[in-house]
Amino acid sequence: MNLDPRSIPYRVLENTFVIIGIILFSVFFSPGGGEGGGMDIQSTATFIFLGLGAVALWQTAYVRRYEYHITRDTFDIHSGVFSRREREIPFERIQNVDIAQNIFQRAIGIAEVRLETAGGGDSEARLRYVSEPEATRLQEIISDKKRGDTSERDPGAPHDILFELDQRELAILGVTSANFRLFALFVVGLSVLGSPVAAQQVEPRVALLLLLGPLVAIAALVLLWIISGIQAVLRYYGFRLLRHEGELRYERGLLQQYRGTIPLSKVQTLMIRENFIARAAGYANMVIETAGYAPGQGSDSVESAVPIAKRNRVFELATTIEGVGEVEFQSPPKRAMRRYIGRYTLIVLAVTAILAGIHLQTGELADWYLGLSLLVLVLPAAYLKYVNLGYYYDENHVVTQSGFWTRRTTIVPYYRVQTVSDSQTIFQYRHNLGTLVVDTASSGGFWGGDAIALDIHIDDARELRELVHDRFQESAKARLAGDEEGAFNEQSSQEDNTGFDNTPQLSD
Repeated sequence: MNLDPRSIPYRVLENTFVIIGIILFSVFFSPGGGEGGGMDIQSTATFIFLGLGAVALWQTAYVRRYEYHITRDTFDIHSGVFSRREREIPFERIQNVDIAQNIFQRAIGIAEVRLETAGGGDSEARLRYVSEPEATRLQEIISDKKRGDTSERDPGAPHDILFELDQRELAILGVTSANFRLFALFVVGLSVLGSPVAAQQVEPRVALLLLLGPLVAIAALVLLWIISGIQAVLRYYGFRLLRHEGELRYERGLLQQYRGTIPLSKVQTLMIRENFIARAAGYANMVIETAGYAPGQGSDSVESAVPIAKRNRVFELATTIEGVGEVEFQSPPKRAMRRYIGRYTLIVLAVTAILAGIHLQTGELADWYLGLSLLVLVLPAAYLKYVNLGYYYDENHVVTQSGFWTRRTTIVPYYRVQTVSDSQTIFQYRHNLGTLVVDTASSGGFWGGDAIALDIHIDDARELRELVHDRFQESAKARLAGDEEGAFNEQSSQEDNTGFDNTPQLSD
């Protein structure tokens, strides 16, 4: 099978502006180019026309020479015009099958199919481009092949809808999608640039602008907030999460539409995230991380299995997907909060000392001692960090919670544990505290996929480490026994269907 012929003009169009830009740059900035030399307009147009013609011929040859085949066990790709490349991708290695379409591709009826494997990173294969029905057919076939189903399913068959994002939730998503880490960096930068010391080092007009730093910061934060909201709305417009056989499927996007898969057999952790604005309104989102590939890892891949929903609804979906029940967190010892009070107090004293040093060296910042006013924030900051920490475990899962600006609740089934460890820093040692880390095979992405129980009693950390290890062993043995029994039953069923008598016979 080949790529869709309609992909040829689209691929040419993708490269048109780059080609024209390179040619115009070469014409006007080469020796003799520009006024009094170089090519005239007619010669330049001819040069551009010939360049586009060469690209069209190359893209035509590339599309014609690109072939893909579905065998019993692999997805085979043969590509290349002069130098041929052959790839065989086993179905068992394929992690996700995603379909992407922008508005131009939808207009002409083509789509890009991306095959992600457990290695993560860039896509293992990208079919650019096939017809939209063919993209859906490939997604269905590969999903069935991964499960060992050889029958071809109707692409239009109904799915179980787990979640749909309505217009109200989409608006809330836009409001709560601020990137607070970026905001913090931006505020710090403007605070430094807006200081009197910085203002004295530049021209008077620029100095006036810098002295207006607080106003500029507020305007910039509002602008960044609006941009973040618009991006979130465009990205998750029309979001739906569906259950199909042994996998989850999502659909989302307005300008750029995506349809992807999340195999349930590859799920490593569920992470429920709540930034403080969403948390105040009672909303949260959920990320599903799989082995080697985290939704959201690539620039075009889905970031959330549920972008925004009521907190109780998100936990209900977590129960549907992973089977975790009601969670009641155990808090760390209260002496952990005393540790945070001491830590934040030292930070405030360090900042004040830096301001005092600047005053001694430059004579500026005469009110450097006002840095001590930050001490009023120490107690509430320590309390907010403490109350958002916790851990929980049951017969099948270990769950941890941490973070104030963005609170993260990480759910890990025991059979997905890779390593479990406890540690104790010299500062924790003084308070008899420790940290438990439960690691899985997930890539983790920007937020990190490990479950971390921070600043719990060191004895509890060690006991919990042993408990998680033991239950991992038990669950792994149980799943292995179940897989062997399933394989035996499947083999027996196949033998029974041959029509032969399978009753054991005694030899003479």
